[in-house]
Amino acid sequence: MKKVVTFGEIMLRLAPPGFLRFSQTNSFDVIYGGGESNVAVSLANYGVPVDFVTRLPDNDIGQCALMEMRKRGVGTDKIVFGGDRLGIYFLETGAVSRGSKVVYDRAHSAMAEIEKGMIDWDTVFEGVEWFHWTGITPAISQGAADACLEAVKAASKKGVTISTDLNYRAKLWKYGGDREAIMTELTSYCDIVLGNEEDAEKHFGIKPEGLDITTQGEHVKAEAFLSVCEQMMAKFPKAKKVITTLRGSISASHNTWAGVLYDGTKMYKSPEYQITHIVDRVGGGDSFMGGLIYGLLTYPDDDQNALNFAVAASCLKHTIKGDANLVTVQEVEKLMGGDASGRVSR
Repeated sequence: MKKVVTFGEIMLRLAPPGFLRFSQTNSFDVIYGGGESNVAVSLANYGVPVDFVTRLPDNDIGQCALMEMRKRGVGTDKIVFGGDRLGIYFLETGAVSRGSKVVYDRAHSAMAEIEKGMIDWDTVFEGVEWFHWTGITPAISQGAADACLEAVKAASKKGVTISTDLNYRAKLWKYGGDREAIMTELTSYCDIVLGNEEDAEKHFGIKPEGLDITTQGEHVKAEAFLSVCEQMMAKFPKAKKVITTLRGSISASHNTWAGVLYDGTKMYKSPEYQITHIVDRVGGGDSFMGGLIYGLLTYPDDDQNALNFAVAASCLKHTIKGDANLVTVQEVEKLMGGDASGRVSR
């Protein structure tokens, strides 16, 4: 299996222990993670050769983030160094009727101050089959958006499959960039597009026809997204597949979870899982993307199986503390086979 490359920012995550609020805590648990690094870790766990590309400060904290990638089996030799600080985000974990909160402290991070020309993309994409980026990267800064555009152009030129998770973040896009224009140009290079209804509406003004998603609550219907998928494919003719996750939020602790994949002709729907006691939902979408890339590489002629793998993998992620999905192919396949018992493996 050829190599996958992901590109984005890895951050220092600081979270109060357990379910404490920011105002209650006297300490923070330390984890390193970010959308694209989480995808890389998933793929490494599944045995896929993968490089993570980013810009890190050349200090002790930057080295800690680097070590986190290395210990998970992710290639780091294409990472560049510069700048003064690693981006930080603070996470307050919600429970039951209280949702989680995120506070970003990532202005002037090493990755926010990246500029085009800092990364040799021709070298990065040698022997590479797949490139993945997310909508978080161009939201950080104009320089990050420029570097991301450099990357998709270089990958496209080499015939690399390109995927994106549109990942709209309301608390980002503060630098004044034209979000719709930037995201439209970047997404036009993509073969695989993952996004939910909010991503499609916020980035491109695409809405489900005849449906108010906000009224759906826990009952999210796959059919409602067919019009979104069709509109996305009409807007982005290079896209071969459009995928969305279906999260029904009964409470912060109890979600339903499924996914749909549209190939331009047929819509595939996964089984729906009841995730009744969420441990950590941060990184759920990233774990889906990691599972999807693995599935599409492993089952190139079986979109249903690829989708089912992605949904089962991300279902398991909700049971794992931290940003990254630390599960194996065997564990995912066990859940896909219907074994959700959680029995001790002896």
